[in-house]
Amino acid sequence: MSGMRRVTLLIQGKVQGVFFRESARIEATRLGLAGWVRNRSDGAVEAVVEGEPGMLEEFIRWCHRGPSQARVDRVGRTDSEATGEYSHFIVERTS
Repeated sequence: MSGMRRVTLLIQGKVQGVFFRESARIEATRLGLAGWVRNRSDGAVEAVVEGEPGMLEEFIRWCHRGPSQARVDRVGRTDSEATGEYSHFIVERTS
């Protein structure tokens, strides 16, 4: 797990109903990241992502734009050590 990091993201704006979660899964998979993404009941999208720091930063930059129909107003971020509990990236059910 050396060098691996974990980032928890809270993405706010027009991010539900615009293919955000599936697009995030595709982008995370392309970057070799693991974790999950889900809609929240408050209208935000939440993600927990693990991987190499450079790939995480690229994913976070993508989250600031999202798919073409999205309007991202804010991306909150919490960094921590990776746990290695995820083997791939999935879309979870709404919290």
